[in-house]
Amino acid sequence: MTGFLPKEVLDGLNAARKRDIKRRARRRVHVGENVYPILDYADEGFAVDAENAPNLRGLVDIYDGPQHLYQALIVASARDGDLMRYEYKRNTPAVHHAPVDFERPDTSPIALLTRG
Repeated sequence: MTGFLPKEVLDGLNAARKRDIKRRARRRVHVGENVYPILDYADEGFAVDAENAPNLRGLVDIYDGPQHLYQALIVASARDGDLMRYEYKRNTPAVHHAPVDFERPDTSPIALLTRG
């Protein structure tokens, strides 16, 4: 048996592999109204499909399914085969409440009860 496969078979296998990776990817990067699946994720950056994603740059939001994880400032790093890699300049965890700029006393009331 030889290690040679026809070009059409290799192209089909690569296309099927990419489709499977995209389908399993839960994390997504949101750039304005556009959404791209993250195919490879690390602490220092992430990678998306180089075919479909333009040269992304600037402020993006990263989601894991419906959960907003990070707001990041990114810059394109390098093309790695079929992937375009991006590095974080800043990666800030998303918060769902405004920061408090004063200390809250422990004795403050947690509810207001009124007579009805």
